[in-house]
Parts: sequence; C-alpha cells; structure tokens
Amino acid sequence: MSDATITERIQTEMVRAMKEKDAETLSTVRMLKAALMEAKTAKPKEVALTREEEIEVLQRYVKKRRETIEINTKAGRADLNASEEREIAVTQRFLPAMLSEARLAEIVQAAVASTGAAGPRDMGKVIGAVMAQVKGQAEGGTVSKLVKQALGG
Repeated sequence: MSDATITERIQTEMVRAMKEKDAETLSTVRMLKAALMEAKTAKPKEVALTREEEIEVLQRYVKKRRETIEINTKAGRADLNASEEREIAVTQRFLPAMLSEARLAEIVQAAVASTGAAGPRDMGKVIGAVMAQVKGQAEGGTVSKLVKQALGG
C-alpha cells in the first residue's frame, strides 16, 4: 500500500469517480468519507485518525453491509443484495489484504498453544489473542469460527 492515508485515497477515488461519472462508486465513497469524518469529529480538533482507526471505521461499514445482505436474504429480498455487494467491493479496495483462511488457521493454532486454551470456555482468550495479531486483516466472525473448530466447540 502507498503512504497516503485511507482518507486521502478515498478523496482521490471520489474525484476519479466524479470525472468518470461512476455514480455507484461515488455514492459508496461519499458514504465512506462521511463515516470517517464522523469518527474524526469524536476526537479533539487537530487530531487525525490513525490508520488503525480508519481501518476500523471501514470494517464496521463492511459489517453493516453484510448484515443488510443477511436481513434482505431472510426477508426474501435477495434482489437488493447486488448494490450491497458492490459497496463491499468498493470499500475493500481501501482495506488491507485479508489473510487466507489457511494462514488464519495457523495463527489460531499458535494462539491456542500460547494461551494454553483447553476447551470452548477459553474461546474469549484465544479470540482476543488472534484479533490482536490480525487486526484489520481478518473478520471477527471468521476468527470466531476457526477458534471454535480448534477448541472443538
């Protein structure tokens, strides 16, 4: 990734989308910029968001889109999911590359060994250790699933 902050990259993408009249991308990028600006207003005036905070905001946005897809599917309105999928795709362009499930499973196994986890009751410890390592590179749901499998839960 380049040295530009995620906010700067979003601004650049917004200009590009405007020039190319790409309404769908523009809409998503504007929402991302608004979410980042909202997060920034919660901080003191001259303090910028850290890279980790920017990633966290974008991951929350992706999570909301996934939840919307799930709700649409349950309500029998899968036809509405295409736009949500496009928004997820646009948002993921600004996030760091996700770890493969195989690599994540290796990290989970190492965390199980290092925390001394013995069963499903220790899931929280293991998930905490894994998420600290893979912050921004894996979704909590995937980590939770892999930890559950590793602990036989």
